[in-house]
Amino acid sequence: MWKLKIAEGGPWLITGNNYVGRQHWEFDPDAGTPEERAHVEQLRRQFSQNRFRIKQSADLLMILQLRKENENRRGEIVAPFKVKEREEIKKEGLIKTLKRGLSFFSSIQAHDGHWPAESAGPLFFIPPMVIALYVTGALPEVLGPEHQKEIIRYTYNHQNDDGGWGLHIEGPSTMFGSTLNYITLRLLGEGLDDSHNSALARARKWILDHGGAIGVPSWGKFWLSVLGVYEWSGCNPLPPELWLLPKLSPIHPGKLLCYSRGSYTPMSYLYGKKFVGRISSLVQSLRQELYTDPYYQINWNLARGNVIKEDVCHTHPWLQDILWGFLQHVGEPIFSCWPFSMVREKALKVAMEHLHYEDENSKYICIGNASKAAAMIACWLEDRNSQAFNLHLARIPDYFWVAEDGLKVQGFGSQSWDVAFAVQAVISCNLTEENLSTLRRAHDFLKASQVRENPSGNFAKMYRHISKGAWTFSTQDHGWQVSDCTAEALEAALLLSEMSPSLVGERMETECFYDAVNVILSLQ
Repeated sequence: MWKLKIAEGGPWLITGNNYVGRQHWEFDPDAGTPEERAHVEQLRRQFSQNRFRIKQSADLLMILQLRKENENRRGEIVAPFKVKEREEIKKEGLIKTLKRGLSFFSSIQAHDGHWPAESAGPLFFIPPMVIALYVTGALPEVLGPEHQKEIIRYTYNHQNDDGGWGLHIEGPSTMFGSTLNYITLRLLGEGLDDSHNSALARARKWILDHGGAIGVPSWGKFWLSVLGVYEWSGCNPLPPELWLLPKLSPIHPGKLLCYSRGSYTPMSYLYGKKFVGRISSLVQSLRQELYTDPYYQINWNLARGNVIKEDVCHTHPWLQDILWGFLQHVGEPIFSCWPFSMVREKALKVAMEHLHYEDENSKYICIGNASKAAAMIACWLEDRNSQAFNLHLARIPDYFWVAEDGLKVQGFGSQSWDVAFAVQAVISCNLTEENLSTLRRAHDFLKASQVRENPSGNFAKMYRHISKGAWTFSTQDHGWQVSDCTAEALEAALLLSEMSPSLVGERMETECFYDAVNVILSLQ
């Protein structure tokens, strides 16, 4: 049975606040009673049976666990207050309903003060992680049989009726979602003749009916190239040499949005290296399964601009296509030959400096799961026995979430964001006396989750901003300051500071309030 672990560490993990806010799932074969296990299986069957009608899980596994763990510190859930269809809603009914909601909400609060929750939905989160683990040979180490079983369950549960997968669980089928999720299932051992109502065979039919994986968009082309089921010559260039441009250049990576830069940096490194994983028999089989033409007869240069209409968000400007063509046919041959290859080596070195800096300042959580998967491969490629690679592996479970629909890879969590709004909501109900223990735990979480230091070293040189005093979207260890998260957490902390410390704990230090205001003003 799967168990949600809260604020727990482990080997190769680094933390700045004793792991407060960390949430990860572990499989314990001895956990739960026979009745509880049967109930979990029933919930899984119910989701699968209704998966086309209700596509989002309800976090029922988490709720079952937390309500059981909180039995000793919570009261009974207030009985529902029912009104007839045309009956006037009075103050008494409103208060009882608020009390019922708050009593349930308190029953699913974790012991460190936050409310664990899923932050998933996109269907391109799992595949890069699985591909990264496969090409580095770490898949069996990180994904045990139960992990693989639940990822497979999740992937099948969110397959569309036409056989494909969308960009997210509510979306129509796309080549991006279909190709990556098909590959994920194959890498996890699923065969074309397996059951699940011929799900893989139907998925392959969708891919081939839409022209094959040659029509996957840019990120799909990138990950397929890393795996070895697509050629780098069919990708639009991701030159690491952009790092060597003058800082005043309008296209310098330092000017990119942090999420874009976080993805570009490791992806440009792998592109510059033209890294391809081991061509196993499974990879060779995928080369045959995913295309309508024989693999070695595909015109990869034409494939660069081939994206099926289901995946096109907007067409490229002609100038962008000309630039990409120039980089592909002129830039790449030049940087592949000496002495210009020395420029590429320098660019790759700079890219890795930035990559390591971001890894270290996020405790190897990284700014997001897609950038983490690419960064992990880059660290392994640089040194297969490196400390950095092991530190990356240790943080992968931070991205896992298990629910009745299976195991998914989520965003980096919304712990601080959720607590900030929860505190404000509880206080606004004017029912604080009945929820003091809930507020005290939330207060402790907010104080422990505030970022207390700026990024290390000369952070301006690494295109980072001050973070001392900020709150992140998730945990302190993540490290990336967010203006609205800081503002909402600050408001919550200010509201709590107006209450007696004997009720909700000691108020946050005055300097910490000033630091938070300083961050907010600096981001205006």
